[in-house]
Amino acid sequence: MNRKKFLKNGLLSMGTIVAAPALITACKKDDDTEPMEPVIDPDSCAVSPAETAGPFPIKTPAQLVRENIVGNRTGIPLLINIKVEDTNNNCVPLEGVLVDVWHCDAKGNYSEYSGQLEGDFTSEHFLRGRQTTGADGVASFISIYPGWYPGRAPHLHLEILRVDGSSLLVTQTAFPEDVSNTVYATNGYNGNFDTSNANDGEFGNSLNRNMATSVMGDTTNGYTLTETIKVAF
Repeated sequence: MNRKKFLKNGLLSMGTIVAAPALITACKKDDDTEPMEPVIDPDSCAVSPAETAGPFPIKTPAQLVRENIVGNRTGIPLLINIKVEDTNNNCVPLEGVLVDVWHCDAKGNYSEYSGQLEGDFTSEHFLRGRQTTGADGVASFISIYPGWYPGRAPHLHLEILRVDGSSLLVTQTAFPEDVSNTVYATNGYNGNFDTSNANDGEFGNSLNRNMATSVMGDTTNGYTLTETIKVAF
């Protein structure tokens, strides 16, 4: 999806109420002493880092086949373009695999679960969705820039699956800190994050490969995130 179509579609007003973050550490690794992974060139044809799905994975992904995952949330528009490549075939684009995406809202809440920063969202399904990659290996989603919650750097959850539902990879994507700082200075977000990418329990040993390929745009027109995920198909 191009930016013009994206910005024409919908979109999204910024929230205005700022909530005080609660102390949670969801999605944080329990063991911070695990061995460091070797540094791998992010452009090499190697499988992307496997990360935890966290405590809030999608419960009903087959019912959430949709490109627009915003739901009733507000925030800075974000177009997510995920390209999937096959490391068993010289990293050519993979057509016809499933991409599941989920992330928190501008205030740090996940849908489908209770015990969130702002209460119970078990009956809601915002900011979750599934798409199938095209011939170019890309699946796209219309969303908002995610917020943050204590103990984690801003991040996006991803799972790549075969059409039969078997998982190929669960991973997470980090955001450039300068972009996050700009977004979080706008109304509707909770201000600057409390955990840097380098200090995040998921990204500490593989940040160069978890970082989004690019996040381009501005707070007026929205951003486009581009990321390449490599799996052994």
